[in-house]
Amino acid sequence: MRFGVPLGLVHPGAWRDLAVAADRLGFESVWLPEHLVFTTDLSTATYPGTGKPGIRPQTPLFDAPAYLCALAAVTEHVRLGTAVYLYGLRHPFIAARAFATLDQISGGRAVVGVGAGWYEGEWLAAGVDFATRGRRLDEAIAVSRRLWTERTVEHHGEFFDFPQVAFEPKPVQRPLPVHAGGESRAALRRAATLCDGWISMPQTLRGVRPKLDLLRELRATAGRADAPFEITVHAYELSGPDEIRHWERLGVDRLIVRPWTRTRDAVPALIDFAARYGVRHAT
Repeated sequence: MRFGVPLGLVHPGAWRDLAVAADRLGFESVWLPEHLVFTTDLSTATYPGTGKPGIRPQTPLFDAPAYLCALAAVTEHVRLGTAVYLYGLRHPFIAARAFATLDQISGGRAVVGVGAGWYEGEWLAAGVDFATRGRRLDEAIAVSRRLWTERTVEHHGEFFDFPQVAFEPKPVQRPLPVHAGGESRAALRRAATLCDGWISMPQTLRGVRPKLDLLRELRATAGRADAPFEITVHAYELSGPDEIRHWERLGVDRLIVRPWTRTRDAVPALIDFAARYGVRHAT
């Protein structure tokens, strides 16, 4: 099992220290969440499944690929991922360039975690149609894969239209991995048909099983059952090391874990987790 660390669940002032600790201890990856902007009007901010706003407008926001570039400079081993980046909110030139740059600077450690998004307010603020976000994301993924691999690209699509362009440098990784986040059927379809992996919301062993069953069904229908594919699950309530084998039996490749409750405890808790769960650098 590979273990990842959710940097977004500590104060930004601790991101660097936590990433460096994760790298030193043998954690496989670190992950940043992402939003572009929060509006002060909370009428569109109710988080799905709750009756409460899912944002605080005063929350500090950072450009995730840019921040991960900074973390690449102080780490050697950990993969650097987004969980998740609102890829369809940008033109593919902007998003593809950001992650190609991260992959180059990190020496091939980028993971492009993408999502369609749930928060309508930032789409309205950016002047982008929220209702078409899923289709925009699908097209943006397709365009970016071409930009990352083809010598020149010309595209005339539903949302993006441009003449022949060159896009250099290419990412180090071929392919640069794109993982889709989200648990709706549309998100699972995107992961199964267009991406190299899936990223769950916080889950339990029981809760994740139906999602994994549907993923397998969708991949088989798309003729991609044997294609390389990674499953990443946010698992914040592990009962102990013995639970890991059950996740492995489900086919989960990576667990993103949070063995702390307060920012000041994050690094000591990560050290303790590494010792208890046998976390170490891959050989």
